[in-house]
Amino acid sequence: MEILRADASLAEPIVEYDSKLAASVKLAEGAGEAHAYLVYFEPGGEIGPHEAGFGQIFWALAGEGWVAGGDGKRQLIEQGEAAFIRRGETHSKG
Repeated sequence: MEILRADASLAEPIVEYDSKLAASVKLAEGAGEAHAYLVYFEPGGEIGPHEAGFGQIFWALAGEGWVAGGDGKRQLIEQGEAAFIRRGETHSKG
């Protein structure tokens, strides 16, 4: 067992994909394609369009946000809601 700490003070800025006001903390990395990150967005923050290298679940744990597919159309997600992004799918989020 391992206790994980992931408060915003540990987050590192995300600089890829024309991102702004976004940071993440790596929680875990397993064998193969198992990864877990906690992403923090400041108001107006976003991660720009890019292809998903692996399947992703984008879950709004606090507040609300948005996610967009390849068409760029933003869909709002509220606290407690999640979006599943498939491997290879172009997407953005904020």
